[in-house]
Amino acid sequence: MKVRNIKLLAATMVIAGSVTITSCKKNLEPIGQVTTASVYKDFGNYQQVLAKLYTAYALSGQQGPAGNPDIAGIDEGFGNYLREYFNMQELTTDEAQIVWNDGTVHTLHDMNWNNQCEFIRAMYDRIYYEISLDNEFIRNTTDAELAKNGITGSDVATAKQYRAEARFLRALSYWHAIDLFGSVPMVTEADNVGVFFPKQASRTDVFNYIESELKAIDGDLGAPRFSYGHADKAAAWTLLTKLYLNAKVYTGTDRSTDAITYAKKVIDEGGYTLEQHFKNLFLADNNNSNEIIFPIESDGLHTQGYGGMTYLIHASVGGKMNVADFGINSQWSGLRTTPQYVALFSDPSGNTDKRAMFFTDGQKNDIADEYTFTDGYAITKFKNLTSTGVAGSDPTGNFVDTDFPMFRLADVYLMYAEAVLRGGSGGDAATALNYVNLVRTRAYDGDTAGDITAGQLTLPFMLDERGRELLFEGHRRTDLIRFGKFTSGDYTWQWKGGTHTGTGVEDYRNLMPIPSTDIINNPTLKQNPGYN
Repeated sequence: MKVRNIKLLAATMVIAGSVTITSCKKNLEPIGQVTTASVYKDFGNYQQVLAKLYTAYALSGQQGPAGNPDIAGIDEGFGNYLREYFNMQELTTDEAQIVWNDGTVHTLHDMNWNNQCEFIRAMYDRIYYEISLDNEFIRNTTDAELAKNGITGSDVATAKQYRAEARFLRALSYWHAIDLFGSVPMVTEADNVGVFFPKQASRTDVFNYIESELKAIDGDLGAPRFSYGHADKAAAWTLLTKLYLNAKVYTGTDRSTDAITYAKKVIDEGGYTLEQHFKNLFLADNNNSNEIIFPIESDGLHTQGYGGMTYLIHASVGGKMNVADFGINSQWSGLRTTPQYVALFSDPSGNTDKRAMFFTDGQKNDIADEYTFTDGYAITKFKNLTSTGVAGSDPTGNFVDTDFPMFRLADVYLMYAEAVLRGGSGGDAATALNYVNLVRTRAYDGDTAGDITAGQLTLPFMLDERGRELLFEGHRRTDLIRFGKFTSGDYTWQWKGGTHTGTGVEDYRNLMPIPSTDIINNPTLKQNPGYN
């Protein structure tokens, strides 16, 4: 069984009045349990409150698996942050197609969603719930507040580190916000708690805010790898790399040079190394890996819910797949991939890429019917089994131990290479090629047969390689947009645009709509083009 920080930080304390909602009225109400005044006078509570900030990505409520939601009006299962982030980033692409017919979920893969899609709304609301929790913690851990509450000595230094971690988590959620929604409402610790209309900030302004926050906290964050599960300096450098790599999409200005600078910091100063066996990154003891930079932690006994990794593993299993091979108790028969994604692994040389984790027995490659699980190859990447084959800690098999690797070293290697190809300075082509081939050699179990030459290292290759390496890890939508392939008819996949053969869609779908509920409740907000 894993020894996890999340077990030590398992308390899910919520502070009454802590949530600044993004509009005047909402159907969503924060569920408060204790008061700010009582919490912050006792330093013993600080770690528990910080735990809530982290677990809000993995959990949707306060008792698990259901029955006491953080936010009223959203089903705890599909309203989970990580589950909805996966849906936004993967169901909308060639990597994942879902069988279920819950509400408007099929509009995601069919790419015909509108501003009333409840799954988009759930993502938006989870982002702002997380930001609100972060704001409250940040608001109550200033030097002045610490002094007022009698926090002294070494506890002050610890509180500053916790505060920096909260600022990282807020920056992460604001990155998700601008990546998905563009120009969004801005709320920080400087805003008073209460009912008001947050003003919408431009995508560029929020980009600049995220950048400034991540640079400002560098001195207070823990050193790389100081404690698994906590945000450290390397996590912030990785987020900056992602921010800069996508800067042209967000602001119109290429920042590839900055992406190289921060990718190099992660690589040179982070102390991370590639996991020898690719499959071990996605198992129930993946917390032992030296490659994962920032995870969303899961624990079958302490983070019980129907979102997160429980969703991702159960929903990927169906048909003739044996649940025991995945360390779980039941098939949810939901997720599989498209033939266009499978084609990324076509290798004329006949060599086998170990990242091609497909279950094909009884599965058709063609998705003739969107609502039949056996149409489409299933994905076997994530499992609730350890590297020695032991099932996770929950004896019922309901809930899983496998962590979600939100940031890991292989991704940073690939980002470095892409930034070099995009003309960034401070790096070089030979190093970029070496990093890509390190990733590919690992993918071929240490065999260099899969290595590429300098002439093969191109931007189209990089998009395909990211697809092969990072399947189901929450990157694909962002990558396709950066490469101009998300809405374009130049690259289609089955059921893109709602047709079996796939078709291009309107470019405005590079952004999700601001949910109609927030547009109605906050008259200062302007809807993204195409969704009025």
